[in-house]
Amino acid sequence: MPRTARIITTDAPMHIMCRGNNRLAVLDSPYDKQRLYCLLYRFKTNNQVDILHYCIMNNHFHLIVWLKPAGNISRFMKQLSLAYYRHYIKQYDYCGHLWQGRFKSIIIRSDSQTLQCGKYIELNPVRAGIISDPGNYPFSSYQHYVGGKEDILITTNPAFDGLGLTSETRRLAYSNFVTAQDYTVNYPKHPKTRP
Repeated sequence: MPRTARIITTDAPMHIMCRGNNRLAVLDSPYDKQRLYCLLYRFKTNNQVDILHYCIMNNHFHLIVWLKPAGNISRFMKQLSLAYYRHYIKQYDYCGHLWQGRFKSIIIRSDSQTLQCGKYIELNPVRAGIISDPGNYPFSSYQHYVGGKEDILITTNPAFDGLGLTSETRRLAYSNFVTAQDYTVNYPKHPKTRP
């Protein structure tokens, strides 16, 4: 049975997820996570992909990406997956499938959904019991948004700018949004701006 065609858009961000085969911890060490981070940076420019949020876990990673008009998410993910596979087999003398099927992609339809998805992604290490404060996890975009830490991988989410008039108020609002369960942000249905 043929695979369903992937729906790709440059009009809205997309949530991308890729998992290790059979939930294998393919990103278990800090070195492996840093290697994937470097590969994300290496391939995003050539494929005209903006990364708004990310989290690199032990057996999977999440991205929120926004393609530029000539962007190519399929080529980006193929280059990323193959380059990381080469690293992994060389590092661990591994043989076999590394990734569990195709990467998952979901179109995000509004600014509020983009923020909700960013929250979900950045709370992954908390839900997994790795840390209790998302600010203590070094392999996610949370420190960029809340701590103001420069992150060469990130193009700031346009919805983040709507959280306040100054960078300090935006960071505080985002921190409250991510850590408080009852904090919600209301935005128009469709994103008006792109990075």
